[in-house]
Amino acid sequence: MDDLPFLSSGAARAKRDAMSDTPSASGRPEARSPRGFIDRRARDLAAERKILTAVSEVYERHGFEALETGAFEYADALGKFLPDADRPNEGVFALQDDDEQWMALRYDLTAPLARFAAQNWESLPKPFRRYAYGPVWRNEKPGPGRYREFVQCDADTVGSARPEADAEIIAMAVAGLEAAGLPAGTAVLKINNRKLLNGLMSAAGVASEAQKLTVLRAVDKLDRLGPDGVRLLLGEGRKDESGDFTKGAGLTASAAERVLAFTAAGAGASVGDRAATLNALADVVGGSAEGDEGLAELAAIDAALTSLGVGADRALFDPAVVRGLEYYTGAVFEADLLLQTTDEKGQAVRFGSVGGGGRYDDLVARFTGERTPAVGFSFGVTRLAAALRAAGRDLAAEARGPVVVLVLEQSRMADYLSVAGELRAAGIATEVYLGTSGMRPQMKYADRRLSPAAVIIGGDEFAAGTVTIKDLDLGRELASGVTDNAAWRAERPGQLTVARGELVATIRKIVDAGR
Repeated sequence: MDDLPFLSSGAARAKRDAMSDTPSASGRPEARSPRGFIDRRARDLAAERKILTAVSEVYERHGFEALETGAFEYADALGKFLPDADRPNEGVFALQDDDEQWMALRYDLTAPLARFAAQNWESLPKPFRRYAYGPVWRNEKPGPGRYREFVQCDADTVGSARPEADAEIIAMAVAGLEAAGLPAGTAVLKINNRKLLNGLMSAAGVASEAQKLTVLRAVDKLDRLGPDGVRLLLGEGRKDESGDFTKGAGLTASAAERVLAFTAAGAGASVGDRAATLNALADVVGGSAEGDEGLAELAAIDAALTSLGVGADRALFDPAVVRGLEYYTGAVFEADLLLQTTDEKGQAVRFGSVGGGGRYDDLVARFTGERTPAVGFSFGVTRLAAALRAAGRDLAAEARGPVVVLVLEQSRMADYLSVAGELRAAGIATEVYLGTSGMRPQMKYADRRLSPAAVIIGGDEFAAGTVTIKDLDLGRELASGVTDNAAWRAERPGQLTVARGELVATIRKIVDAGR
């Protein structure tokens, strides 16, 4: 299925026709989601929306401007993922426009920013500070928790080379994690500097850019594979559990051990002591020009974070952090989840990173030819929402439904619609039941919608000018066996009949009590 958009129109049509003949004996297509794509209902969307709202407010408090770019970019704007002539869909979902130029769904939100900045640089305030959020797409092998479409939320500063710009991005990431529901002690920002590892690799004799990138990608897997697995990737290579072989960096044994020793520097320092980690790193990489430059940048970031009130319990230096994307040129950072998380079967699962970023001073230059300093951070919103749910901290454990107006007298439909309109005008989400079932199935429907209340108006109520209201929130609470707040429940009958004029106030009380 993945290659259908990239075939010529005739080939695509033939393949689709062939597929339509095979899904079932009836000839009807099988209802199935494409691999790596998921359907999300109200609960998932509400959790992501709360994260986006909370993080966006943090960005705006720091003076960052909202920016939205299109879902498609020209394929040659995607940096590392620039397609080659034979594989235009490598890593991305691409299609050819009618002018024969290749376009691709954006792989992240950073490459579109670099293109936008280069295209509008003369008219932008400098530095240009923007935040953005939205879905991104990756044409990669899907797996558990690894999707081909997911939501990110980024903040970036373009045009400032100051380490304080890095520190501000880190401080916002820390504040964003807390706003999203991860206070101190449940997540931590781990910070490193690519220049330190570059200095180390120079001393270890790593000469080519290709070998350097292989080393960086190997170290980036330290958390998942451990020292032994990374040692293999630094050497000849590693075969995974599926039998797939990944070619290694080809370092000598002594050079590989030197890299691993670097990633462990600072492990013996007291937890959260950024100065102690810097001292340990200086013992390993100090003396090389690039290494000393990286140490100086981290020291300046440390000072700025301290001034911003971000302690080392929330942002620490960790030499094992090496972001894998090749456009990072200086400081790199990762948001690591510390909470215990379990899957749907109750099995422990580690989410690890829920966001990351760093300094990428070469990305805009791909368009302009002039080096332009930039730094940013990206929250993996879909991943963060899943992690919070797995840790029992779902921001939207239940997506509350609307008040449901039951329809018991078909000839009075206009009256039911009028009731719904009155509640909506008061800001209360309401729907009129538009099925054909009787009262009991309608009540079941309202309960499945997680409605706070059901409005019941039959012949007797119409005649008396009253409405009967069923408090479904209370019913669910009693059914769950909750025993606290007994006095409040005692004053709250599960069903009551009130005058028609008291409908809005009564429903409002139920809705507000359940929030």
